[in-house]
Amino acid sequence: MYKELIDKIKEFDTIVIARHIGVDPDALCSQLALRDSIQLTFPEKRVFAIGTGSAKFIPIGKLDKIEKYENALLIVCDTPDQKRVDSVSISDFAYSIKLDHHPFMEKFCDIEYVDDTKSSTCEMIMELIRDSELQCNNQISELLYMGLVSDSNRFLFSSCLPSTFEIVSYYLEKYPFDISKAYEKLYLRPLNEVRLEGYISLNMKVTPNRLGYVVITDEVINTLGVDSAAAGNMINDFNYIKEVLVWATITEDRKNNQYRVSIRSRGPEVNLVAEKNHGGGHKYAAGVKAKTLEDALQVMKDLDALLEESNRNISEG
Repeated sequence: MYKELIDKIKEFDTIVIARHIGVDPDALCSQLALRDSIQLTFPEKRVFAIGTGSAKFIPIGKLDKIEKYENALLIVCDTPDQKRVDSVSISDFAYSIKLDHHPFMEKFCDIEYVDDTKSSTCEMIMELIRDSELQCNNQISELLYMGLVSDSNRFLFSSCLPSTFEIVSYYLEKYPFDISKAYEKLYLRPLNEVRLEGYISLNMKVTPNRLGYVVITDEVINTLGVDSAAAGNMINDFNYIKEVLVWATITEDRKNNQYRVSIRSRGPEVNLVAEKNHGGGHKYAAGVKAKTLEDALQVMKDLDALLEESNRNISEG
């Protein structure tokens, strides 16, 4: 399946691996693991994983500083559309390849491998390494596991198929690592983020249609001493509230003059609502960057309407 990708890796001496803006563990781990695997297999090549980092994910691994490059191959991980590619311009590269598990949005690379049945981009790279000459070791295996675990919310999402567990088992057996240490790198967090979680629980509004949402202002962020991305990163912690079927956080990001909307669902497919509001994502996990609070609240209205329609269809059925 990935023969063209391997051929291009062999063809180029310089390879740059990018991913989407607003780094998350799957995006970061997929690019770091692919970088390290290519470097392990072809030590003579120059391979860089680039993008804007986050202090939260320093324990996972380090990105590279951009060096001068020409006639380079670009591999973009975990990114469905061109506007969300972090730190690089596609046109600066001799050739480009996309590896992604989001629903298809647009073609922007020369070769595109898109499989929205996969739990994560890390799962795709697990297949790539297993089924090709690319090499692996325990550290790369740990990276791939962390990305898969994070994007599947510890195997809770329906995107985890029997094949997901099979390939995880393969890596755990062939390239073992300390799972408890991997979870520590992913989930260890400071007390102020736990307090933010408490704030979300106490201030979540719930509509009659079972939409739960909370607005987190810049004042709250500063009072609690947390990063503006913290709320979006912990949205999966609210998966199983009986009275809530779709839930969202609206976080003010005053530095970038926007509101970050993170959405999750246990039923209705929310990605189309996100796309309607200039965002995107998966069927049950999506996001929007809204220019104003009014725009962000419009997303909530659209989600509530989606739930109302879903409830009506269920009652009529």
